[in-house]
Amino acid sequence: MRVLVSAAFAYSLFASFILSSMSRNQRAKRPHAPMLALCGWGLMSLSFTVALLLLGVAAMRLLGL
Repeated sequence: MRVLVSAAFAYSLFASFILSSMSRNQRAKRPHAPMLALCGWGLMSLSFTVALLLLGVAAMRLLGL
């Protein structure tokens, strides 16, 4: 359980940093750094993958598998 809490905390810090950096660049009308854009895409992919996995787990539990 402790590992899950630590991972969630690290994910939230990472997401907060990426999103705030991207919004600051957008307000200043500057292009995003390539590494920042890559990390943003990685964050989106990770979020989507975890959401699909959790949806699958919920469906399996609902069906009793």
